Amino acid sequence: MHGVFRGLLLALLAASLAPATPLLAQQSPDNFHWIDFHAKPDQDTVVWVTRSLDPEKWSAIREIGVEYDAALVVTTLRKTPQTPPALDSFSIWTASLTNHSITLLLTGTNLRLLDWMLFAVGRPRDLGALYDDCNECDASTFLTAFYYDVRSHNWAARWMRGNQAIPLSSANAPQGVTSAQAYAVLADPNGHEVVGTWNHLDYGKAKAPEDYVYQYDVDPSNDLERTQVLSGKSAEAMKRRICVGSDAVTGLARGQDSPLCQAKIQSPRGTARKPSN
Repeated sequence: MHGVFRGLLLALLAASLAPATPLLAQQSPDNFHWIDFHAKPDQDTVVWVTRSLDPEKWSAIREIGVEYDAALVVTTLRKTPQTPPALDSFSIWTASLTNHSITLLLTGTNLRLLDWMLFAVGRPRDLGALYDDCNECDASTFLTAFYYDVRSHNWAARWMRGNQAIPLSSANAPQGVTSAQAYAVLADPNGHEVVGTWNHLDYGKAKAPEDYVYQYDVDPSNDLERTQVLSGKSAEAMKRRICVGSDAVTGLARGQDSPLCQAKIQSPRGTARKPSN
């Protein structure tokens, strides 16, 4: 049966929706607020969203965030009453507060809502999130961000391809290939943030290793996501920036102590040597 089990889920929120490590709190957009499920002024919104979600499959509404005329909604789905809460899947929706329309943005597991992030100077901050693609498996981890789209009057998720956003770590290396990965959310002095990822593929004796270096941010001129494949000096600069990690956002960096990054930092010419096993 559908229901809004807000009071019963407070303990679970700490485990599944909290950041992996504390982040410095950033100001949310002026017109955004999280719904208080117990506050009388918010009851109309709770009822509206619940009715909008009625045709969908979910077990509980976990969060509702409202900006202007649209709600960002987090629901969870439990397979059976005996399934442990840690194995819940989640779905995130955008719900219109004018016509009851609702659109699924993504589904996944182990959702961790982050802080408000500045991917484009001069634009409102986006709500960052990490999530995995499966439970009880070698999961891949992705980063996305949610924002209110003034053109469509709906919430949207950035860098999405199906249910996959920015790939931060993957457990699915091709057979016979050793994969090493490092990433960081990097903050410029003006607060602008970019996501840098480095995936190093070692084919052993079959062929030379390959590096895939990406930078992700938002174009301030049109508020659209950018995905840039870096090469040459730009790629080397991003590798070093990821590995040094001095301007990485707290809790949003990984691989800096790996052999891949240590070889990069210690190399006098800035070119990573082959990581030792």
